[in-house]
Amino acid sequence: MLLTPDAKGVFPIAPTPFLDDGSIDTASIDRLTDFYLECGATGITVLGQLGEAPKLEHAESVDVAARMIQRAGALPVVVGVSAPGFAAMRALTREVMDRGAAGVMIAPPNTLRTDDQIVGYYRQAVEAIGDDVPFVIQDYPLTFSVQMTPGVIRRIVTELPSCAMLKHEDWPGLEKISTLRGFEKDGSMRHISILCGNNGLFLDYEVERGADGANTGYCFPDMLCDVVRLNAAGEREAAHDLLDAHLPLLRYEQQPGAGLAVRKYVMMRRGLLTSAAQRKPAAAMSATARGSCRARRRSK
Repeated sequence: MLLTPDAKGVFPIAPTPFLDDGSIDTASIDRLTDFYLECGATGITVLGQLGEAPKLEHAESVDVAARMIQRAGALPVVVGVSAPGFAAMRALTREVMDRGAAGVMIAPPNTLRTDDQIVGYYRQAVEAIGDDVPFVIQDYPLTFSVQMTPGVIRRIVTELPSCAMLKHEDWPGLEKISTLRGFEKDGSMRHISILCGNNGLFLDYEVERGADGANTGYCFPDMLCDVVRLNAAGEREAAHDLLDAHLPLLRYEQQPGAGLAVRKYVMMRRGLLTSAAQRKPAAAMSATARGSCRARRRSK
């Protein structure tokens, strides 16, 4: 099953589970995948920005992605393949697509500055991985320092038919979503899927602007699925109320550096991960922070 521009719902960003000794925890990969299937996810993204992909060897990346693809069954799995060079990107893309991946996600390097450089980069990326591989644009300027205007995204979508999705993580970004959907309405850009990140902080408003759902890694992805479902059913106030109840933890988990530690710790407390371990270098989580997360979880 290949990723299409009509993708909707929630594609959780899966963390990479490790045991305390730093080895990959395959049992937690299976348990996590099963949970995503049960909670209503419509896809999964693995080896994303907070999937600790740079800490994995190539063979490990392939193994983690392949295990999740096999376990997910008919659920589409997108694999992050961002790399400093196109050789590594091409090698990982070929291996995961051969194993049944639905597509790949590509983030821009932070060296890009002009619109032409950004479009040129994605053009070269497609040349490297093949134009038969559906890809996701990862637009995350707060981390990658690359500013993609709606016009640049339109150029990429227009020039590269294999672009199937935008992972929208601009902040503030509501007007960008509206502008892109406006391009579709006036016929100047074909339709693509827009799934949003930023830990789901603005998800209730983003779907009202025309986003198709979420592509993020919050420790309660089941809540994100419920927000998207409620909005689709026209239950706008219920969707807002549900997200509002999670805002303190969403905000806490969104902290740069500490966020992944929080996410893994809560997922461990939920029984989804055996350990909250990260591969080094990793941000430590204090006893005070763990206590805050336990208190927040009890209040749910």
